[in-house]
Amino acid sequence: MPQLWAGTDAGKSEHHCTVIDAEGERTLSRRVANDETTLLELIGEILDLSEGEPVTWAIDLNAGGAALLIAHGQKVLYIPGRTVHHASGSYRGDGKTDAKDAYVIADQARMRRDLHPLQEQDEIAVDLRILTARRYDLTADRTRAINRLRAQILEYFPALERAFNYSTSKAALVLLTGYQTPAALRRIGQSRLAGWLSNRKVRNAQAVAATALEAAQAQHTVIPGERTAAAMVRTLAAGVTALDEEIARTDALIEERFREHEHAVAITSMPGMGSLLGAEFIACTGGNLDAIGSSGRLAGIAGLAPVPKDSGRISGNMRRPHRYHRRLLRVFYLSAQVAARCCPTSRTFYERKRGEGKSHKQAVLAFARRRLDVLWALIRDQRTFTADKPQRGLAAA
Repeated sequence: MPQLWAGTDAGKSEHHCTVIDAEGERTLSRRVANDETTLLELIGEILDLSEGEPVTWAIDLNAGGAALLIAHGQKVLYIPGRTVHHASGSYRGDGKTDAKDAYVIADQARMRRDLHPLQEQDEIAVDLRILTARRYDLTADRTRAINRLRAQILEYFPALERAFNYSTSKAALVLLTGYQTPAALRRIGQSRLAGWLSNRKVRNAQAVAATALEAAQAQHTVIPGERTAAAMVRTLAAGVTALDEEIARTDALIEERFREHEHAVAITSMPGMGSLLGAEFIACTGGNLDAIGSSGRLAGIAGLAPVPKDSGRISGNMRRPHRYHRRLLRVFYLSAQVAARCCPTSRTFYERKRGEGKSHKQAVLAFARRRLDVLWALIRDQRTFTADKPQRGLAAA
């Protein structure tokens, strides 16, 4: 029996697995439930078909519903769903079925040599992926709540909406949990409001109270629906405060877990890389750079390596890639921005790029690419960052 390739179109409750041989002929095509017993039976049946020859497994998901299959698989290659979608156009027929997608996955694994193998992630990397994903959800919920809060206040009390930055001012949120209308603010008065805020641990209570009363004195018109809108504002303000508390708890969990990782000291030794960005880096890469292979490949994944755009006689044109890991790029871009502000050595590099005519964004991206090489070297050599030139000749960022 020749070598086999097993392609799996993964789903939440069911997967479709298609097995092909070296000639691309199907030897098995089956829909299976996403439970351990059924998957183990499928794996055993495919290994029996191979008669001791190697089986290459390929799948279009690297997490989520595919996690159970990945955990029990052999050597598993990852094919992004977008790649499967574009490759399907070169196969006969316009229809789309799970069986066809599974065949395309298996056939692409048979023909291609550039597919990334899925490596088993360590426990810390998995925990950080879960925690950072949760933090993304919480911050997105907070942004939506703030936007809704401001829109609601604007409908009946525009002066108060202009008075505070609700994204950063905890004092303003505390104020809204008690007083939301011009009349209510005028009734309590500035001195009593300042005392009420002070009792709730609000800093600069006098200034906050004065600003709120100034807004209240600017409006005496009662807008229809004000009572209901004020109740909604109170609920939204309390919700944002609760989200802030949960984000703080999540940040503490992320930092505690990140500090346990073997590369945490090397990562945070770089200017601009704190615990949150470092945790995101571990979550995005799995904590194992050996699986990636080189800093150049990591730069390609992060979208920091330009790609050629040549045609005919036109050559040497380079452009930014369209497909890359957005969160990984965010890690390097934000850390480069912070380092350019806070680290003199980093600031020098940034200013040199601006002097070459690059825009702020271009200069930060160039700096981020440089920092990626440095971070790779730090992790590879198991050392911490220093502004001095390293022995191997790698310039520090």
